[in-house]
Amino acid sequence: MLVNADFHVHSCFSMASSKDMLIKNMAPMAKVKGLNILGTGDAFHPKWLDIIEQSTTYSGNGIYNRDDMDFVLTTEVEAKNRIHHLIIIPDIDIARELSEKLPSKNKTVDGRPKTNLSGVELLEMVREYDCLIGPAHAFTPWTGMYKSFDSIYDCYEKKVDFVELGLSADTFMADKISELKDFAFLTNSDAHSPWPHRLGREFNQITLKDISFDSIKHAFKHNTINANYGLVPNLGKYHMTACTKCYKLVDPAIAKENKMKCECGARIKKGVDFRISELASYDEPIHPSFRPKYIHLMPLAEIIAQVYDKGVTTKTVQNKWQKLIDSFGSEIDVLINVDLKDIEKVDINTAHAIKLFRNAEIDVTPGGGGKYGQISFEKPEKEVKPNIVTLDNF
Repeated sequence: MLVNADFHVHSCFSMASSKDMLIKNMAPMAKVKGLNILGTGDAFHPKWLDIIEQSTTYSGNGIYNRDDMDFVLTTEVEAKNRIHHLIIIPDIDIARELSEKLPSKNKTVDGRPKTNLSGVELLEMVREYDCLIGPAHAFTPWTGMYKSFDSIYDCYEKKVDFVELGLSADTFMADKISELKDFAFLTNSDAHSPWPHRLGREFNQITLKDISFDSIKHAFKHNTINANYGLVPNLGKYHMTACTKCYKLVDPAIAKENKMKCECGARIKKGVDFRISELASYDEPIHPSFRPKYIHLMPLAEIIAQVYDKGVTTKTVQNKWQKLIDSFGSEIDVLINVDLKDIEKVDINTAHAIKLFRNAEIDVTPGGGGKYGQISFEKPEKEVKPNIVTLDNF
């Protein structure tokens, strides 16, 4: 069976997460998004595990169900060197045992616990319990694995189960690094709120034997990921080297000469694009034969917001989003499957933008330093173009 899965989210117990990140809210929103499997996030937090047990029905083999949405236990751990690791866990009993075993002072406070374990030690600990593990948003400059290591094997010593690319990278970038040719790539949302423009903003389309932890494990091992869907990486807020205060894009060589200090006095952060260029084995990506297609998309509400120059959560945008969902069932279907002529009958302007996205005919002002990139669509002649904020050339 073909399923859409997002394995990396956070609960209401994680810092900077919405208080609405509860199973009862996540389930219907994930369904409307078009997801079939959603990670629970924060599965080392004892109170969150209590909520999961109280809010779901156990379907067996690691799957928990609420309102026809299937959940698998996942967590993100901040380990030594502030590197973030994503872990997928077989069941709640194992999650509770690992939570007790994990050396951490804040695991009952923050949904994303911190530990002094190295990548090697964390891998060995969770592998004893048949968990799946890999680096979360592997290239991001604050907490990605490659910000501290030049090789994934320097971090883990052994082969991990997957590499999560993060919002600022895609397959075309990562497959310039020869050592990653043997790894499955995951694209996940890292959502901190249940809004559909957060849940599943990146997701994986996977062929599974059935909905179970064992099938997920088999899919990673035997490369049955059919497609990765994610943002255009230029939109990622750490894609380019940039100032963390004024967000000006800075040439990496100049940034290095200035000791990563911007002329405004703030810190410059190395971008994912440049970091991958430092690690690259090839000028152009070389994809292994099993590598699935990577399809760029953008949350539907954000497309509508751009088209009508309104905020994502305004009534205008949400009403137009709801009409499309009512007409076609799920956001993912609208973005990638529904015939454009049918979308035009509901909203001709959004249909035009989706067409441009599907045809890769969009313009992006890249993000960096903690600020997302800007996107613009060429509008029909009769449409008034919105004001697009662009960054100065450097």
